Amino acid sequence: MRIISGKHKGKRITAPKKLPTRPTTDLAKESLFNILNNLYYFEGLSIIDLFAGIGSISFEFASRGAKNIISVDQHYGCVKFINLISEECSMEITTIKNDVYKFLKKNTVTADIIFADPPYSFSDEQFLTISTLVFSKDILNENGLLIIEHSKDTDLSNNEHFSYSKRYGGSMFSFFELN
Repeated sequence: MRIISGKHKGKRITAPKKLPTRPTTDLAKESLFNILNNLYYFEGLSIIDLFAGIGSISFEFASRGAKNIISVDQHYGCVKFINLISEECSMEITTIKNDVYKFLKKNTVTADIIFADPPYSFSDEQFLTISTLVFSKDILNENGLLIIEHSKDTDLSNNEHFSYSKRYGGSMFSFFELN
């Protein structure tokens, strides 16, 4: 994995093989950030990265100047790895080791962008529970986006907050907004 742009552009990050992750591909990540770059100025944005894995998305936001980044993952090794890299690169990333659903139910922090990359094997109901919790708990700031990464075989367009989706290879990004 590499950081695509920003202060740490080109930095390669190699996670231990034992971690249970499926990092967002560089192509998909670059495409996602091209979309976001046209919508936001990254400095000052608040970010919540759910199912953060090895922190690929968190590192990309930090490299581009976002300061308030929370990375949530339930795997201790993933949280430890994100902490190691963020310290090494002087990135301001707060990690939380927790189940994402429990975090969302108890969370009191809001964000401009919430990115979720749950396992592709999740059921439609599990995916939709993420957006239901985000919107029912008012976690998304005004003009914010919830972005859920999923396989091309999953359709999340039946959610009331669904806005649009983009496909990159076998990956899809579904975008959700306040109505």
